[in-house]
Amino acid sequence: MVSRLRIAAAALVCIPALSHAQSRSDENAVTQAEDAFGFSVGRESLGIYNAGNARGFSPAAAGNLRIDGLYFDQMWGLSSTLLDSTSIKVGLSAQGYPFAAPSGIVDQTLRAPGDKAGASVVANWDSWGSYGLEIDGTVPIGPTFSLGYGINGSHVGFPDGTTNWNHTESLIARWRPVKGVEIMPFWTLNNDYDDEAGTFYIPAGPFLPKLPRNDTNEGAGWADFRYKGLNTGVLASGRLAQNWLLRLGAFHSVWDVKHSWTNLLLDEQPDGSGERVLFADPPNRSASNSGELRLTHSIPDGPRLHVFHLSARYRDAHREFGGSDFVDFGPGRIGVKVTNPEPASFNFSEVSRDHVKQTTVGLAYDGRWKDVGEISFGISKANFRKETEVPGDPTAVTKSNPWLYNATAAINLSKSIIVYGGYARGLEESGVAPDNAANRKAPLPVILTEQKDAGIRFNLGKGLKAVAGVFDLSRPYFSFDSANVYKQVGTVRSRGVEFSVSGNLTPNLNIVAGGMFLDPRVTADAAATNVGSKPVGLPTHLVILNGNWKTPVEGLELDAGIVHRGRTPSTTDNLVFVPARARVDFGTHYRFKIAKRSATFRLQMVNLFNNRGWGIAGSGVYNSNPGRYVQGYLTVDF
Repeated sequence: MVSRLRIAAAALVCIPALSHAQSRSDENAVTQAEDAFGFSVGRESLGIYNAGNARGFSPAAAGNLRIDGLYFDQMWGLSSTLLDSTSIKVGLSAQGYPFAAPSGIVDQTLRAPGDKAGASVVANWDSWGSYGLEIDGTVPIGPTFSLGYGINGSHVGFPDGTTNWNHTESLIARWRPVKGVEIMPFWTLNNDYDDEAGTFYIPAGPFLPKLPRNDTNEGAGWADFRYKGLNTGVLASGRLAQNWLLRLGAFHSVWDVKHSWTNLLLDEQPDGSGERVLFADPPNRSASNSGELRLTHSIPDGPRLHVFHLSARYRDAHREFGGSDFVDFGPGRIGVKVTNPEPASFNFSEVSRDHVKQTTVGLAYDGRWKDVGEISFGISKANFRKETEVPGDPTAVTKSNPWLYNATAAINLSKSIIVYGGYARGLEESGVAPDNAANRKAPLPVILTEQKDAGIRFNLGKGLKAVAGVFDLSRPYFSFDSANVYKQVGTVRSRGVEFSVSGNLTPNLNIVAGGMFLDPRVTADAAATNVGSKPVGLPTHLVILNGNWKTPVEGLELDAGIVHRGRTPSTTDNLVFVPARARVDFGTHYRFKIAKRSATFRLQMVNLFNNRGWGIAGSGVYNSNPGRYVQGYLTVDF
């Protein structure tokens, strides 16, 4: 805890200065991850959780994303040319984050320009046919101003045989006009072309469909996505006086879809035959302005540190959805490509619109006593308003003005053992209805959620640490009603155990191991029918083990990863389960010099034993997991 407290206190009391040159050849998720709960850097990621699933729920769908700790409402994800790393914060790892969220926090760190000139080039490929080139770097303009840039162009081949072309450009500046003030504006744009729509499989009864062949696109060749993703914003911080820090994050996020398609093989029979249907969506645009203004005051008190945060968060989001048309191609079979020509036109109806305004004002306290422990709490007042306009219906208005609160405590039982506990109540989003619903892509209502957790952390010495905890989360449960409308049908309580072991086993061997064992229970509403006790998509367990070994051969590192996911319910009525599945990965990093420049060649075989199985895209909706493949990249720092 000492190192984490030191970092947190420095961040609160002053503005840290960056002085490093551009360098990406050292990126390695195993050696850089602080725990097993979820971490990504560059092209590498690991962990039992990610932005789409933490403790059985989605932090991204819930709106629990942060950029350098400040609130961000995302419509399109940050590009790889702008993003340095992403960490999932739950339990003790979220201690010290003001206004903890029940579904966990996804904290994204930007690739801030340094004070020295530098650049990195990354060339990547894989055995599905992907290849691309990425260049990013820093250009110091003067002693107080640096400019960062990034360019990426890729052709992506997906395991289901679909492909796309995309390119991304980004700019980020770092300006320190006076001592104690830093301003970082950024801009990034992603363009996606010829992005072929894969196929989803929906069986006619309580059974799993046949597995399709990998690398085989069954959809119509002309059904290609085309969209743009834009993120702009500014991060600013200023030291108003000693121990007073003002931070601002203001962001604009856009997802502008020109063409959108969904391929379905409906009513699939055990022999793989079914009905081919293609949904086409009219152009739609989702955009959000969001951000946070936070004033922090730190009061040193001998071995104690008192930190107060006053925060105001805001978002103004617009979404368009609906208006789709569909084409029935008639009988089809798994593995057989659609060859029907594109219709002359589609009969799109008027789109629906959703407008959300939300402000949240809160006060948080974080108290830290060296070698004794920490305590923190926060209270916020949210003001939420949503207007939904569906053609032909009156405008529906939803309002919610709840009090939100959280409290956590950690106690040092000894220099190497810490126990913690916490509670959080939050106002969160629920995502959108799936593509096979009658109300497909419709935004779901805002919900109140709550979380309780507790655990213990051990410092095992020499950089090795372990965390074990329990958690209990409750929130509304969404699924299909008798009219195939995706709506709330009950509540789900997700109780579980999680653990993490990370650090150095030896000076040359790093490990990141972790697991989650889950016991989720659904309580169905009285009017709901055919709702089982297990929520769709949540496995009984997920266990990972990652290791990285620096071999005696100079520059050569070997790594391996094992993931085991437990049996998972795939239909609301719990009549169908996806079997447990294991995956083994093996790879290398080779670090060397090219013309005196640092370089790394990365080669990895994913799913070594070709254990595929089904992925769950919704209740009774399936796609396939990829089989064995090889991927690699070469990074050179200049």
